[in-house]
Amino acid sequence: MIILYRLYQLCICFPLLLLATFVTAIVTLVGSTLGKAHFWGYYPGHLWSKFFCWLLLLPVKVNGDDLIDHKTSYVFVANHQGSFDIFLIYGYLGRNFKWMMKKSLRKMFLVGKACEAAGQIFVDNSSPRKVAETIDNARKTLKNGTSLVVFPEGRRTETGKMGPFKRGAYQLADELQLPVVPITIDGSWNVLPRTKGFNFVTWHRLVLTIHKPILPTGKGQEDVKVTMQQSREAINSALPAALKD
Repeated sequence: MIILYRLYQLCICFPLLLLATFVTAIVTLVGSTLGKAHFWGYYPGHLWSKFFCWLLLLPVKVNGDDLIDHKTSYVFVANHQGSFDIFLIYGYLGRNFKWMMKKSLRKMFLVGKACEAAGQIFVDNSSPRKVAETIDNARKTLKNGTSLVVFPEGRRTETGKMGPFKRGAYQLADELQLPVVPITIDGSWNVLPRTKGFNFVTWHRLVLTIHKPILPTGKGQEDVKVTMQQSREAINSALPAALKD
């Protein structure tokens, strides 16, 4: 079965997914440039992500989607297990949002331009001025009523377990007094872990667990620290025992 699944990926999935990525990037770029980036920056990517999971025959389960109000802006924070985290959140969170992503992704052929046109926020840590610009862009996005998705670890895990969290997203939420929603991703590590070079996808169920929003109760660095700890504990609670802290 493993050999058949890999042949299916090589001969059918990869060509179709490459084509779908190209078409999605073009539609997003053109639509966001000529139309409304809030719409074109989300829905093509949303359908593209669902298509990825569907074509690769990956079952997806979503828990807790009834816990969030679709008229409220949130800062969503999720653990970063692997490449399929993107498809799982984009396809199944069910909310229009902007990504806070690494600056290096801007260099990806066509995809980087599409993300830029869509208003995604690139994190630039090259200088204090660039960091301030990144935070200011995120602040403007959140003030306009849009939600934000952040991986507070900053990079994909190399072990399956969560790495240290960075404060940036929590400080933004604290400054604007917005709820933080923890999200647990499970299965992405099994499907496609962080490795060097090319690797085939492994069939495994993907689970997206949306936790109860953590509402602001104060303001300041102590509140940031508490919210960060509470969100980490919530994310950790829905992970399998082998991947818990």
